[in-house]
Amino acid sequence: MVSGDENFAGQVMRDYREAELTPRQRALCEFAEKLTRNPARMSADEVNRLRATGLEDREILDAVQIISYFNYINRVAGALGIDPEPEMESAWKEWQVRKER
Repeated sequence: MVSGDENFAGQVMRDYREAELTPRQRALCEFAEKLTRNPARMSADEVNRLRATGLEDREILDAVQIISYFNYINRVAGALGIDPEPEMESAWKEWQVRKER
């Protein structure tokens, strides 16, 4: 999702559910969230939902690899006690406040 629009990027980073996304973008975000939070619950249904938005298998594979890499590197950083980058820390705090409302 390359837009060059910092406001849009901020919306997606804070909470993709509140951002104005295309069906394809929303499906990718939902896929990424499920793969991150519940990887054992992934099935062919999730892949088929992405295909239904027009994504091809190569694009889906790329998405899985990118999502998995970020999950991996975040777990490595967490295990080693590495502090998040400042912009990610502020986004996390904003998300926590929204979640508590």
